[in-house]
Amino acid sequence: MKYDPINPKLFIKNRKNFMAQMKPSSLAIFNSNDIYPVGADSTMPFNQARDIFYLSGVDQEESILVLFPDAPKEKHREILFLKETNEHIAVWEGEKLTKEKALETTGIKTVYWLKEFDKILFEVMTQCDTVYINTNEHYRANIETETREARFVKGLLEKYPAHSVAKSNPILQRLRSVKDQIELDIMQQACNITEKGFRRLLNFVKPGVWEYNIEAELMHEFLNNRSKGFAYTPIVASGNNANVLHYIENNQQCKDGDLILLDVGAEYANYSSDMSRTIPVGGKFTKRQKEVYNAVNKVKNDATKLLVPGAYWEEYHVEVGKMMTSALIDLGLLNKADVKNENPDWPAYKKYFMHGTSHHIGLDTHDYGLLHEPMQANNVFTVEPGIYIPEEGFGIRLEDDLVIQENGEPFNLMGNIPIEADEIEEIMNS
Repeated sequence: MKYDPINPKLFIKNRKNFMAQMKPSSLAIFNSNDIYPVGADSTMPFNQARDIFYLSGVDQEESILVLFPDAPKEKHREILFLKETNEHIAVWEGEKLTKEKALETTGIKTVYWLKEFDKILFEVMTQCDTVYINTNEHYRANIETETREARFVKGLLEKYPAHSVAKSNPILQRLRSVKDQIELDIMQQACNITEKGFRRLLNFVKPGVWEYNIEAELMHEFLNNRSKGFAYTPIVASGNNANVLHYIENNQQCKDGDLILLDVGAEYANYSSDMSRTIPVGGKFTKRQKEVYNAVNKVKNDATKLLVPGAYWEEYHVEVGKMMTSALIDLGLLNKADVKNENPDWPAYKKYFMHGTSHHIGLDTHDYGLLHEPMQANNVFTVEPGIYIPEEGFGIRLEDDLVIQENGEPFNLMGNIPIEADEIEEIMNS
């Protein structure tokens, strides 16, 4: 891995918190992701399943975690199964986790090679009544590829049909949404890397550069700072491309007078950052561009103040909608008649701001979190309002990552990344 080792106290605590919510006489099983094929003998880079990483810190394929807090044998209360490493694998693929290194990484004392899995699984399954299976129930999930986890669950339920079945996901949704300080430090590192990339761009962008040149500059900075790269597919959208919300082609030339909407973020140690900034190609906003920019920035700042313990996600978005409606009226994009006659299911402001304002962020860019429950301290949310005006040839989105505090306003993990229009112009022209 490129990243520095993570303190195993994080994973020990995460397992303890998960097991505290398990039913009596139950065990839970978590699998690594597959390495997905491309064609011939080519594969995509390995990307670990977030749940097994959250609970163990293991960042390699063909790994299985079993948690069985009521196991008759103490050594079987936490079990890690790994692909057996050897000299041949070390030469051809690089060294995999040894049992000793696995203990150091995870804090799990009982480590078996995968060839022993079926035997040990049978033993512990005869000793439990309930098995927790791990399914992805994120509200945005749209899965067409059968995962290693899904294949395993299918086989498990066929082989052990008499067991009661419970779901790991509701427990993980709640646990993963509240970040430990170790996690917040890792996310801060991801945001710091993103900052370096953005500052690099402010001295690079000029009329005539291509969107993919900008993407390359970011990737250069991310890799140089021990990131694997982008936390999600980057958006580098100049001119009217910014009005396509998920524009990812990044293949157009940037023209003087246009704006560039950047929605980019570095990952670090599998944790995401998620930043949006909008900058002028020529280093100077027009009067109208700055007027809209400052309106978006004000909505972002005012919305941020609403992220407090006890707030509800849906109610928060209603309040942000009111802020945006007022901003759009001031900009002359809406009038009072538009608002009076609006469809309550699709308010007038949605013509220019059609997406949500905030989502959980952490190990996933759209991280786990139970949106029907009140916000609480150490939830991390994005705040990302935007105004998109195709008829004027530009769109603006601004986004930071905020940690909810027990008292006071959220802590901005991106507080050092330039965002004020005047500051951006000053840096671009220095």
